[in-house]
Amino acid sequence: MKLHHLTNSRSHRILWMLEELGVPYELVCYQRESTLLAPEALKRIHPLGSSPVLEDNGLVLAESGAILEYLQETYDAQNQFKPTTPQAKADYRFWLHYAESSLMPLMVMKTVFGNLDRPPVPEMFRKIGAMFGEAVQKTWLNRRIDTHVNFVEQQLAAHEWFAGDTLSCADFQMSFPVVAMLARRAPEELPHARRWLSTVESRPAWQKAIEVGGPLILSAGG
Repeated sequence: MKLHHLTNSRSHRILWMLEELGVPYELVCYQRESTLLAPEALKRIHPLGSSPVLEDNGLVLAESGAILEYLQETYDAQNQFKPTTPQAKADYRFWLHYAESSLMPLMVMKTVFGNLDRPPVPEMFRKIGAMFGEAVQKTWLNRRIDTHVNFVEQQLAAHEWFAGDTLSCADFQMSFPVVAMLARRAPEELPHARRWLSTVESRPAWQKAIEVGGPLILSAGG
């Protein structure tokens, strides 16, 4: 098994799950270009040229949710990372898809509209870009993100983990957006999300993933 891992990226959650499973794997690390994009070398692995990409038994898998489900179905023989009760299974499925379909697009938009005053935007357009970005955030984007942030906080106020009382792939998938979300909030905000992240960060598998794959540092601005 080989994981193509872009440092400081969403592929960290795949690395975390591999460590939780305890299965052997080879890690191939890539650094971002000066544009913060993934390097062209990743296109030799998968046409989309993004990370994570998992190679296993002749399969080449992209997309975090698809990889997590593959790992669970293939290597989690005791279903320790997939709940079994009807409500927990429903929550599991929801959060596994929600992370990338609803939450992360807004977080990416926050990054884009918050960085229109710097390269690669041409210098002559940066002033108007900053004004435009600020207007979009104030009039629509920030309020939409707040709705989602409060939704996540409410879930973690009621449950220890995203899909109930046990760690699951839903937590692996939500780890990246939660880290990004908390980077943009004051330390006293979102206590339940911070409790969840503190519990995650105390796990040996998370710590090992950081050790081998590099830190996950997402700034308040992006």
